[in-house]
Amino acid sequence: MSHPPGDLLRDIMSAGIAGELLEAKGVDDMPALKGAYALILHIAHPVSVKRPRTARKPLAPGWYVYAGSARGPGGIRARLARHFRADKRMHWHIDQLTSLSGVRMWASPAPGGHECDLVAQLSNSGLFRTPCAGFGSTDCRQCEGHLLMWRGE
Repeated sequence: MSHPPGDLLRDIMSAGIAGELLEAKGVDDMPALKGAYALILHIAHPVSVKRPRTARKPLAPGWYVYAGSARGPGGIRARLARHFRADKRMHWHIDQLTSLSGVRMWASPAPGGHECDLVAQLSNSGLFRTPCAGFGSTDCRQCEGHLLMWRGE
């Protein structure tokens, strides 16, 4: 699988998230801009995820979109490079998924954007749902979660 399915990409674009689709090898060529990004992940097998103060919750196999922000040094380029690395210290919720063996991942940068805006656009489209409340959004007061599952399959 060299790219996510066309229907998923169409649904992401129809939700207002447009941008280039990057794999790990394309991240180093990006400028170090601050903003947000969408990670598109394909998980082939059920996986249990842990969030602080909650029990593990299994995620079903399927296509997911995670919205994140990158406002520190190196911006989106540095954050995506970290997500694509296999050898990293577990720090964020999303590390539980990006570190999985066999996970396929792509990224769509949104320079100047905000992660909550990406989540709202995807959620409001009706094509994505929140599979695990609070995942990736511990410090967010407006989103149910920053990990969304595509309803297209």
